[in-house]
Amino acid sequence: MLQVSGSVRGRVAGAPGLLLACALALLAGCAGAPRQGMSVPQASVPPMPATRAPVRIDAAEREATVARAMLLVNTPYRYGGNTPEGGFDCSGLVSYVLAQGTLERLPRSTAQWAAASTPVADLQRGDLVFFNTSGAPYSHMGIYVGDGQFVHAPSSGGTVRKDRLASRYFAQRFTGARSVFEH
Repeated sequence: MLQVSGSVRGRVAGAPGLLLACALALLAGCAGAPRQGMSVPQASVPPMPATRAPVRIDAAEREATVARAMLLVNTPYRYGGNTPEGGFDCSGLVSYVLAQGTLERLPRSTAQWAAASTPVADLQRGDLVFFNTSGAPYSHMGIYVGDGQFVHAPSSGGTVRKDRLASRYFAQRFTGARSVFEH
């Protein structure tokens, strides 16, 4: 029997309960905004475990990061996915793209990426963009590719795609931009 605690009290039993728990986990994981050069608001970042140091990448890697992200457009979405063969969720996509560069040890969750990166006021290609899609300031993320657009793995049944930050849906949910690159 699966127990749900915290602000929600009660019990969920059997396969329907497991399906409900999985669906809630999916929604919690990954489910306009300014153009380059515009000021970017920032939400507070949850603390990252002390075992990880902030990630920093040389600025020369920016364009390669954007190119790798663009090559993955149309790859299927899969919750917890982090490979082209198995599909991607939003943070798995970011981890995969940056792991193909110079990084070895990477954050995995969206909140960990937010904690391991630095807030930026001016978006540049390769920066990370964050959204509140499920009640948490860092519940979805993507890679900014320029011209007001970003690449992300949006949701179940979808594929990795490029969207506009200024679209109604994402503009209303945008929580900030951060970077692992030298600015």
